[in-house]
Amino acid sequence: MYVWDCVEYAPSDGWAGELGMTKQEIQEQIVACAEKLGHTPSVMEFMKTTPISRRQVRRHFGSYTRALEACNLESPRSGGGGNRVPLEKLFLDWATVTQTLRKTPSMGEYEMLSKYSTRPLTRHFGSWRQVAYGLKQFAERSGLAEQWQAELALVGGTASGEAGGAAMVRSTSGPHLSTARLGRPAFGPPMWPGPMTHAPVNEQGVIFLFGAIAWQLGYVAQRWQAEFPDCELIRRVGEDRCQLVRAELEYESRNFLKHMHELSGCDMIICWKHNWPECPLEVLELRKVVTAEMFAAAFPAQLYAGWQQKKLAADERG
Repeated sequence: MYVWDCVEYAPSDGWAGELGMTKQEIQEQIVACAEKLGHTPSVMEFMKTTPISRRQVRRHFGSYTRALEACNLESPRSGGGGNRVPLEKLFLDWATVTQTLRKTPSMGEYEMLSKYSTRPLTRHFGSWRQVAYGLKQFAERSGLAEQWQAELALVGGTASGEAGGAAMVRSTSGPHLSTARLGRPAFGPPMWPGPMTHAPVNEQGVIFLFGAIAWQLGYVAQRWQAEFPDCELIRRVGEDRCQLVRAELEYESRNFLKHMHELSGCDMIICWKHNWPECPLEVLELRKVVTAEMFAAAFPAQLYAGWQQKKLAADERG
């Protein structure tokens, strides 16, 4: 046991306060604000017209969108003030973003440049990888393809179809890839040996992985919380010197923008994939620092082989 494991730290400045507002009270404030404005308030409208902070919303709901869902209100960005956005409007918005980028947008790029969130499109097509091809098909059926010919030409040859009731995605370039069925979990690349069999594919995986290797990277956690920033860390900055840093964990560093975090509220981003080159914060990209050697002693090859044999035997028993 390390000495830090036994010590309980008091929150640093800026983490205490803003207590006492219950989840129900926040919901009542949101509903009252919507009634006053005559539409679902944006996050900025809500913060300006109520005494509630973004930190309080995240503490109770995780995000402002989830808070709206708890109040049975549609997000203004995903539904135009409570109404579903017609697919034609979503296509035109997506095509405009594609025109700006000169390529089909990633989820993060779309969140930053679009009037809407990614939710209406992923809800309609099942997953983001289906969106570009699905919108291309919609444009061809709706007579919009000629007007947006240049943008639709950027959509690859990925096709989606139905087989056995499940939509599939197939890559037509690069190494051979098997079909991926929607509605089933997808995993990252194999990452054995290590605490995870596969690399992270979401923020929760990043949190778990960082927790498993933090000590080897020179960090120990002082505080975790369900609000921004995710944690306070103590890290080694010298042979006998340590320092406090506030960190936000994301799957992709660019998600920091998508979640509308404030730069002044955190010191660094810990992510699996760093795709924000102009990020002004320090970034720790885990996929660049995780190596098999880090876990070789704790997870010997014989242990993995034994685990595989037990799993195969269990599968055979049904």
